[in-house]
Amino acid sequence: MRPLLSLIIPYHNSSETIGRLLASIARSKTAPAYEVIVVDDGSEKNATCPMPNAKLKKKLTDFRIITLLENRGPAAARNRGAANARGKVLLFLDSDVVLFPDTLNNLARIYREDPDVVAVTGVWAKEQRTKAFFPNFKALRDWSYWVNERELGSYYYLFSTRIASIKRAVFLRLGGFDESYHAALVEDIEFTYRIARRYAVLFAPDVRVRHEFEGFWPVAQKYFRRSYHWTKLFMDRRRFDSVAATGKEAAATLSAAALAVLVPMRVLTFFLLPHSFLCFRAPGLYLSFCTGSMLQWLVIAVLVIHLLFVRKFLWFAARERGIVFAFQSFLTGIVLYCFIFAGAVAGRVGK
Repeated sequence: MRPLLSLIIPYHNSSETIGRLLASIARSKTAPAYEVIVVDDGSEKNATCPMPNAKLKKKLTDFRIITLLENRGPAAARNRGAANARGKVLLFLDSDVVLFPDTLNNLARIYREDPDVVAVTGVWAKEQRTKAFFPNFKALRDWSYWVNERELGSYYYLFSTRIASIKRAVFLRLGGFDESYHAALVEDIEFTYRIARRYAVLFAPDVRVRHEFEGFWPVAQKYFRRSYHWTKLFMDRRRFDSVAATGKEAAATLSAAALAVLVPMRVLTFFLLPHSFLCFRAPGLYLSFCTGSMLQWLVIAVLVIHLLFVRKFLWFAARERGIVFAFQSFLTGIVLYCFIFAGAVAGRVGK
């Protein structure tokens, strides 16, 4: 019998996480007929994808591993899996996620109830196993963007490959992912734009996975790289969207970068010219006083503007984890916005 879903999982040296994902698939309740295809994308010899144990393999009756001899990137791995899939619908999953018991059932229901649905993307849970600040910040930030801050009736349609599905016939007709991206960069965004030219991508908040986020530095680097490559896509399209960056997010990025420049300047004027606030009759000191005052009010104005853009997330973070967590989130957000801004500038210069 032909399966409804083909679960395609690109794998590269991910032996520590793949077992949890496969076990969660096996625990799915009232799941439709499905197959699991793991594409080993040129893993090192001691880190190739392990076969499931006997108990797990018994539950995953339709399971295959496709091995690529060299590392070609997740886009190529997903395309190879799709080419070998038998299901009507392709479901792409990252190898480090875990499904909820009802995820496959909820996804199948959407396609069964509406034959016109072409693509569905899900969401990752806001909870983390670790108590560390940054992974919890990142989880809440993403959840807030897609669920908490989402405006009623707005169209959010990123084909996020942590969990994203599409009818196989449409995927093949569109040519699959762009394999020129040899790492996890913006191949999902670029493919989303191609889907959106002709079809809708539905966002389903009950199609969920758990994802454990990394620490600050790996995420900051990813923000820079994705911003760099997305800027090149933006220069061709010349418009913002909810796929990668809304106009509001772009404005929040600019205001954060401005704060990162203005605040140190204000601190320098305060410490390098301490007497400018006491004696302002001498022309030179009067100029210093004016400069300090102007910077101070400019900092306040930009800060207020930035807070307006991020207020929903900060309020959400405070409700979830408290005021201290929200304040830490505000400062961390400023730094991450600076990485995004730097990537955008580099992408614009390198165009």
